[in-house]
Amino acid sequence: MISDRKLEHLLLCAHCDVQYKNKTTGFEDIELIHRAIPEVNKEKIDISTELLGKEMEAPIIISAITGGHPSSLAINRELSIAAEKMGIGIGLGSQRAAVENPELVSTYTVARETAPSTLLIGNIGAPQIEYAPQAVEMIDADALAVHLNPLQESIQPEGDIDATGYLESIGEIVKSVDVPVVVKETGTGISKEDALSLESKGVDVIDVAGAGGTSWAAVETYRAEDRYLGELFWDWGIPTAVSTVEVTQSVNIPVIASGGIRSGLDAAKAIALGAESVGIALPVLKEAYIGYRDVMGVIKRLQESLKVAMFLVGANNLDELKESKLVIKGSTKEWLQERGVDTKKYARRT
Repeated sequence: MISDRKLEHLLLCAHCDVQYKNKTTGFEDIELIHRAIPEVNKEKIDISTELLGKEMEAPIIISAITGGHPSSLAINRELSIAAEKMGIGIGLGSQRAAVENPELVSTYTVARETAPSTLLIGNIGAPQIEYAPQAVEMIDADALAVHLNPLQESIQPEGDIDATGYLESIGEIVKSVDVPVVVKETGTGISKEDALSLESKGVDVIDVAGAGGTSWAAVETYRAEDRYLGELFWDWGIPTAVSTVEVTQSVNIPVIASGGIRSGLDAAKAIALGAESVGIALPVLKEAYIGYRDVMGVIKRLQESLKVAMFLVGANNLDELKESKLVIKGSTKEWLQERGVDTKKYARRT
């Protein structure tokens, strides 16, 4: 059952090593240029932003984590309370389980009940066109995410490995709802080619959800009887920093950088590379088991370290951060140059 699978996913993410082993996000290859004379008052740095028609106090979204199992209600409640108090966004896990089983609806609706003014993003799979309007209505969503997870489906014992028609399906989902549509990967990144295809279908925002954080191949490896495929593809994907550059350089719609974001310094680098916002999941999932105050603690540390990074590059606000100079080095530079990106332009911004 879908509900049982969701519980397994939660427990595995909370208690097992599901991070990438030999591949990183690539943010260690991004060096922001230090300003010894920043000419900025750190106390006045503004990290507020607007995304998907909502004002946010910081460019942070709690990425899609859970829903669809009775035990996930408490987690979504704590995460949503924290999001509301901190003025950030939150996305929910796939709503398919609740569409098919109304008894599970409360595990999702708790989010809007506890976060009435928060940017709330619903979630369905690419082939689930008929679920889209109900998913939005169910939680009074401000936007709807369509998740892409071909790697996970490939490793999952009960996975759906027929991805034909996904692009057309996404286009139909865009037409079927009256809220913005976000397309997000689930930890293996989005290439510039796929980003352009998504933009052509009217998608409003792309969440790259790159490699280097949680590996869903790893999660499914723990569930599989035969671990060969999971072990082989554990580190598959486009690193988050690479995917962020590829997508922001290719499309004219907002981009969310997620996948292994662990600090405000990571967030600053992602935004300097062109992202509008960042998403985090695993760090707050573990704290949600304790309570919303602990989730808020993670968010506060991320916000503070983001401000320190902005102070050190002389950025008063996020727009200035996007124009700050940086150097791309190492394997990230090699990857991007092989893909036709002029990495030097980031270091020569005026």
